[in-house]
Amino acid sequence: MGDQRIPFALPDIGDAEVEAVVAAMRSGWVTTGPKVKQFEQEFAEQCGAGTTAVSVNSATAGLHLALEALGVGPGDEVLVPTWTFTASAEVVRYLGAEPVFVDVDAHTLNIDLQAAEAAVGDRTRAIIPVHFAGLPVPTSEIRTFAEANALEVVEDAAHAFPAESGRLKVGSGDSAATVFSFYATKTITTGEGGMVVTRNEQIAERLRVMRLHGISRDAFDRYRSAIPAWRYEVVAPGYKYNLTDPAAAMGLVQLSRARQMRDRRADIAATYDAAFADLDLQLPARGSDTDLHSWHLYVVRVPATMNRDSFIEGLSDRGVGSSVHFIPLHLQPYWRDRGQLSPASFPVATAQFERVVSLPIFSSMSDAQVARVVEAVRRVMGAAT
Repeated sequence: MGDQRIPFALPDIGDAEVEAVVAAMRSGWVTTGPKVKQFEQEFAEQCGAGTTAVSVNSATAGLHLALEALGVGPGDEVLVPTWTFTASAEVVRYLGAEPVFVDVDAHTLNIDLQAAEAAVGDRTRAIIPVHFAGLPVPTSEIRTFAEANALEVVEDAAHAFPAESGRLKVGSGDSAATVFSFYATKTITTGEGGMVVTRNEQIAERLRVMRLHGISRDAFDRYRSAIPAWRYEVVAPGYKYNLTDPAAAMGLVQLSRARQMRDRRADIAATYDAAFADLDLQLPARGSDTDLHSWHLYVVRVPATMNRDSFIEGLSDRGVGSSVHFIPLHLQPYWRDRGQLSPASFPVATAQFERVVSLPIFSSMSDAQVARVVEAVRRVMGAAT
C-alpha cells in the first residue's frame, strides 16, 4: 500500500472467492440452495463430530433464533456481559425478556463468572458468554457455572472462529448453541452472514423453520422434493434470516483458508507482542497453552495516565487506522436509561473502556504494513524505533 493509510480492518478476499460467487450466480441459485447446504455441512465438520450447523444472514439473527428455540420470552432474564456489541443484548429484548448486564474480568475482558453468579435470580434462564477478541471463555468454567445454576448457554462466538478452549473447538461443546459471525471484518467472511452450531437436533430444526418465515421446507428442499414445490406449511410466525448461495459460495472458500488466515493473524499478534514488550502498554491476554486464540482483534490498553483518544489521533496522523472495542453497554443511552445503570456497578469495564485501543490485524496485512503500525505505535508512545 506504500504511503496509503492502513485501515483498521480489511477482508481477505481473492480470486477464488470472486470466482465462487460468480459461479453461484450463474447456477441460478441466488437464494438459499445447494451451496448453503454444503457450507453448513463443511462448517459442522470443522466444529466436530455430532454437531449441526444452520446458516443465517447474521450472527444477530443466529443469537435471536437460538434464544427463541430455547423458549426465552417475557418475564425471563438472560445474563450478558456489558463488554460486547449491542446485538448480544438486543436479541433478548426482541423476545420480550430482559438482559442482565455483568462486569468483565480485568485481564481477559471476558465475562466475570463470579459477577455473573451474583446476578443470577429466580427469573434467569440463560447466559450469553462472549468470546471477546477471539479468546474463549474457558469451556469448563461455562459448563460448571451453567450446571450449578440450571441455565442454558448460548455462546456468542462472533470473534472466535477458529478458536479452542482447552483443546476443545469453540462450537463443539455441549452448550445449547454457539453463534458465529461472517461479517466483513471477521476472521472469515461472507459479507454478511452467520452460523449457529448445536448438538441438539430439535434446536437445529426450530432454527431452520424460524429462519424462513416459519415455513416447514426451504426453497431448496421444496424444489428437490417429490412434493409439489408450491405446497408448503407455515407452522410458526418466523423471520427472514436465511443465507444466500452466493454468500455461502464465498464462505466455502474462506472456510478452506480459515486456519491459514488465523495463523497469519497469530503471526502479526506475535510480532506486535515482541515489538511492544518494552512499552508502557498492556498487551492482550493470550489464554493457556491449550487455548487457541482466533486473533480477531488485537486490543492494547494505554496507561491510565495517557489519554486514549489522543493515542488514536496520533496513530491516525501517521496513517494508521484503529478502533475501540467496545463502548460498554451500561454506558450506552438506551441500556443505561432502561436499566438505570451506573458506571460504579461495572467498575472493571468502566475503567478499562478509557484505555482500550484495537490495532489493525487482518490476514492480508503485509509485513511492511505491520512494520508501519509498529513504528506508529512506538512513536506515539514516545519510544525510539
